[in-house]
Amino acid sequence: MYLPPFSTALADSAFPFNWIYDAMRLFVVYLAAFFTASPQAIEAQGSNSSGEYLIGLGIGDVTGPVVETNMMGYAYLPQTDTGLHMRQRSRAFIVADASNPSERVLFINSDICMGDTGIRRTILSSLQSSYGNLYTPANTALVGTHAHSGVGGYLENLLPQVTSLGYVNATAAAIVSGTLKAIADAHNSLVPGNLKLGNTTLLNANRNRSPSAYLANPEWERAMYEGNQDTTVTVLGFENADGDATGLLSFFPVHGTSLYENNTLVSGDNKGMAAWMYESYIEPSSMPGNNSFVAGFVQSNVGDTTPNTLGAYCESPGKPWDGQPCEFEHSTCGNRTEDCHGRGPGFNISDFESNRIIGQAQFEATRTVMEGSNMTAVSGSVRSAHVYLDMTNYSFTLPNGTLAKTCPAALGYSFAGGTTDGPGAFDFIQGDNSSQSQNPFWEVVKRFITPAPSEEQIACHHPKPILLNSGYNHQPYDWSPGTVDVQMLRVGQFVILVMPGELTTMAGRRMRNALRAKLIAEGVLDDRAYVVIAGPANTYGHYITTREEYGVQRYEGASTIFGPATLDAYIHKYSELVPYLGDSATGMPSSNAAPPEQTSKAISLQTSVVVDNPPIFKHFGDVLVDVESSPYHAGDTVAARFVGANPRNNLRLEGTFLTVDRQTNTGWVVVRTDSHPSTTYQWNRTSKVLGTSTVDIRWTIEDGTPAGTYRITYYGDSKSLLGSISAFTGESSSFIVG
Repeated sequence: MYLPPFSTALADSAFPFNWIYDAMRLFVVYLAAFFTASPQAIEAQGSNSSGEYLIGLGIGDVTGPVVETNMMGYAYLPQTDTGLHMRQRSRAFIVADASNPSERVLFINSDICMGDTGIRRTILSSLQSSYGNLYTPANTALVGTHAHSGVGGYLENLLPQVTSLGYVNATAAAIVSGTLKAIADAHNSLVPGNLKLGNTTLLNANRNRSPSAYLANPEWERAMYEGNQDTTVTVLGFENADGDATGLLSFFPVHGTSLYENNTLVSGDNKGMAAWMYESYIEPSSMPGNNSFVAGFVQSNVGDTTPNTLGAYCESPGKPWDGQPCEFEHSTCGNRTEDCHGRGPGFNISDFESNRIIGQAQFEATRTVMEGSNMTAVSGSVRSAHVYLDMTNYSFTLPNGTLAKTCPAALGYSFAGGTTDGPGAFDFIQGDNSSQSQNPFWEVVKRFITPAPSEEQIACHHPKPILLNSGYNHQPYDWSPGTVDVQMLRVGQFVILVMPGELTTMAGRRMRNALRAKLIAEGVLDDRAYVVIAGPANTYGHYITTREEYGVQRYEGASTIFGPATLDAYIHKYSELVPYLGDSATGMPSSNAAPPEQTSKAISLQTSVVVDNPPIFKHFGDVLVDVESSPYHAGDTVAARFVGANPRNNLRLEGTFLTVDRQTNTGWVVVRTDSHPSTTYQWNRTSKVLGTSTVDIRWTIEDGTPAGTYRITYYGDSKSLLGSISAFTGESSSFIVG
């Protein structure tokens, strides 16, 4: 029996589309960086057995429609999902002051590409109805792991909706419902407990994908660090009053692009893989999503990182440069971007193998910290601070006294040049900071897409040549955000900068250093202060580079939508929030108005399921291609094909589209579901007119699988012409694993 393999071809596409410090600023940045050029020091201490905090953890299924929906991250129209590799999940972590439980923080780490204003607004509204003012915009953070193989269409601004054909309510509803389930579980499980903090160095799990832009940063600053990407894994461990581990948050910067844009199976990418590995390591007998130990692998200053650690090479068959490293400055092959692709560590096998390797690296590093003896107790107040910041024209003063301001959103030409994780198209390249377009054609075309930028807008974004003047496009609703969430969470000496975008490596370093120095200078914390970055969160404000990197205008600089002062603006505003994290802080910081609601205006061009029908003389769930009769062994792939129906009829949240069952003396027992990385579910529409489809289910048998008799079960739901939904099942023949 043979079923065609899934494609793992290396094609990738992207989300298209010297200012010198004065002496005072140099000194301030250098002094702050002195404390954090290496992993922040942690002095090992014992835990507080009495339970200084109340802690609660929860997990929920947020997997949207796994077929006929564009995937979020690459913004590549052909990347329409056809099935499932692993379910996406939200993981909720609540920490409250045991002596004053109203002082609490709620950190949501979700296997989605990025946080979103509309999703967060809906979640907060529901929390208000259920819990009153316990969970607020100030203490609730929605952070995406930045997976690029999740279901799309949930962001409320128009630009990210283009390839998903508008807003996809089913995706948004799944994220909201699963996240609320995770929060409810966390809230209802609050118990006395403690937190502990540790870190380690992880090498060969990330790489800088824009090294030429990184080199634009001052040499003295680069000399303070060992490399052009951060390699520190920071772990916040959760434990009950008895000292038993109940969960963790692990912070490490690496893009969720292990799976390429030609992958059409929904997945949590490398951070979702790491979370599954840790949770199944602690509770091997629990089905994914039914675990009580919750492991959140959090994204950090991810902007210029990549999991494709072998580097970027030209995939240009028949060309002289085929197989050669891509050109350094612009990441081109023969002066074009399309053939320049990053290669993951499992390149010679598949991108799924690369995903496993990068996920396992984060899992192993985190386990080393959690099981080591060098973690220190977290102790002190629980605080949060938040404001809305209008970034369209935020004026502020730099440390040297110079007035600076941000700009209404705009994207540069190199935005359309893409990255080595996902190259762009046409003749766009990275590193285009020329005021003269390489192709006058685009100067004409762009004026039909967004309004022509004014001289003021051009000057504000200089040296970015503007391709999409999205901040001035408000029809039929806002193309890009203008107001973002600025948020900080504090638990004891541990502070999270919740960022509305993707900071590059050096931008993240400057941000952490400046805020740590401010926390200490203001007397909020002593030199035990430990600061991490989490994002992209709450609002997606695209990228955040240093001014020097912005001047190079690679993809990250071109995607820094609020202009060259973006990083300085965030450092300034976050610094203003520091006093509100103090032990005896009172009052609320002044804030701009919340961003206007966009979801009710959203357009959706995705059509609904019309009808499902089985082929003539067949029934839903019938086996079309059965398993082999000869025994299977570890490493073999078992496959079966069934008469299917559209899985959009029922997302089966907290459920599964498949099981692998093992026969026991008492009956069949489920041993695998669609959340295990060893299984895949793929749907194929065989006739739009007749409404027929098939489902392929595969299970690659893991080492250590017990010998015995197994079967594959398919769970589906069909839609009649009158609209009723009917559940059905299909079962393969039994097979032997030897």
